[in-house]
Amino acid sequence: MTDYPSAPAGPLAVGNDPATGRVDAGDIGIAYTESGSGEPLVLLHGGESGRIQYDVFRPLLGDGIRAIAYDQRDTGDSTNPDAPYDLEDLARDCAALIRGLGYERAHVFGASFGGLVALQLAISVPEVVRTLSVGATVARVAFVPGSVTGDIVDLPPDRRARKMLDFVLTPEGRASEQLVAETMAVLVHRPAAQDARRLDAVRGVDLTDRLSAITAPTLLVYGGDDPAARPDVGRGIADAIPGARLEVIPRVRHGITLEGKDITARLVREHVLAHPHDDVRTTTGSK
Repeated sequence: MTDYPSAPAGPLAVGNDPATGRVDAGDIGIAYTESGSGEPLVLLHGGESGRIQYDVFRPLLGDGIRAIAYDQRDTGDSTNPDAPYDLEDLARDCAALIRGLGYERAHVFGASFGGLVALQLAISVPEVVRTLSVGATVARVAFVPGSVTGDIVDLPPDRRARKMLDFVLTPEGRASEQLVAETMAVLVHRPAAQDARRLDAVRGVDLTDRLSAITAPTLLVYGGDDPAARPDVGRGIADAIPGARLEVIPRVRHGITLEGKDITARLVREHVLAHPHDDVRTTTGSK
């Protein structure tokens, strides 16, 4: 594990115009894009994407929220050593970003792979999480051959994109040229070594017995037709986290931030604004 010092706060987005920045934490460089102002909400992307996953989603969160999407390790413009890491390292990266932006705590939303990171963050670094929102995720990872996720991870990165369309979008969603284009635009093709490190970071992870330690107000959002992170998976997580609330979006598969983006953004927005900070900034940041 790496001990992360706080880094200077990055640029503050003006209105809804996006701004980009970087927080350096030890030997990790964390690149981010943000828009809006108000309650800080950190967005964690899925396994096959990067911070670009939230380019269309961020504006849907509306006024009163500073939405910050970042690239995890081995993704986009973030940098990290060519060395193995684990889920807790990814969670600590997120904590370093929050602190590096000048916050003691922030709201957190993660989808799919990012949801798993968010769960780990709320368990291992609970003091930085004001509220937790996760969706389309699992608490136990098993890439079983023949399963939906097992079949996808067994494909080379360049062949996953077409398979991901069926996984993420319903038949109605795939009939929309705009939605298909949005989905294809957020898929990231990593070199094999980077791809392998990310898969190894979560392979065999099981947070099931630790979910009861989560104390942040928690919202779970799942697609009613998700073939992998099914609603019953979300129900199991919700039952294990004290006070957690589960919302299921009908006729949506794994793409809760794509085909289900409008409803998901509304649910997350309501959850964030229902739990405002008293004082969200540390002395290193500025409003």
